Amino acid sequence: MLPTPGFHHLHLNSADPAAAIDFFTRQFPSTHKGEWAGLPALHSPNDVMILFDKVAAPPPSEPTSAIWHFGWHVTDAQGTVARFKERPDVTMRPLYTTDEGGSVLISSDTWPSVGNTLGLTRAQIAEARASHVQPTRKGGFAYMSGGPEDALFEIAGDYPAERFNHVHMWHEEPFCALLWYKRHLNAPVRQGFADTELGDDNCRVERGADRTWPALNRDGMFRTPRAGVEFGDVVITWYMNQGGQPLAPSRGQMQDHLGLSVGDLDAWVEKLRGEGVRFLDGPYRLGDTRAVMIEGPSREAIELVEVK
Repeated sequence: MLPTPGFHHLHLNSADPAAAIDFFTRQFPSTHKGEWAGLPALHSPNDVMILFDKVAAPPPSEPTSAIWHFGWHVTDAQGTVARFKERPDVTMRPLYTTDEGGSVLISSDTWPSVGNTLGLTRAQIAEARASHVQPTRKGGFAYMSGGPEDALFEIAGDYPAERFNHVHMWHEEPFCALLWYKRHLNAPVRQGFADTELGDDNCRVERGADRTWPALNRDGMFRTPRAGVEFGDVVITWYMNQGGQPLAPSRGQMQDHLGLSVGDLDAWVEKLRGEGVRFLDGPYRLGDTRAVMIEGPSREAIELVEVK
């Protein structure tokens, strides 16, 4: 079996890459501006990058593609939110606590979730109210946006170090996405997630009936089923498509594609072609190395970059 790829980069389209990079370096002191393969780059301390293509006009974000948002670990989530609230270039995104209204800016300011669910159903909220459950006000997750494209991003803490940590995705069948990434990219299941015996006959699981809060939308979020894999210290997590429309291809959108690093590109090309994976482009030169572009199970583009 070929070694699991590393997470190499997330590739964004921007009308002003320099302004986008400057925005993120102001928010996350651990990052720095640079370039890679002739492309503007934001470098995270865990050897992960956000790369940028300059485009003539602001890239579309609709219809929704599989790539929902990206995020960072931070050392003090509550403190980070307090600082971001004071910055005029950051737009804080409220997390609604029920469909009745009411919101917080960080999840740890509302009722804590039960287990690994990240949210409570209506029934669980009613129970928390009746039991006078109090917020922990420690750690938690929060959403904000900014930069020339008003890109949505997430922070979560409290962790030992600040770094790029995750990409959150949509999929019609999250367990089938997990199976695809395990089968074709040799990706391990995300730590803390159940590794069930998945196959083509049992990966299709209906969207859970219950919405949960806190959520970016007042009417809540469907959080089951949920699945995830790891590429090094970056996780990719899938949630069920929240709407009724099919997901659009990611190419050309603000969040254009994911980049994974491989040691032997020719071996990966042979493997993936033999497995019937769709190739969008390549192999092609990319700076001093080579790459190919394939399509993932939700029409997300994935670039495999050869790194010796």
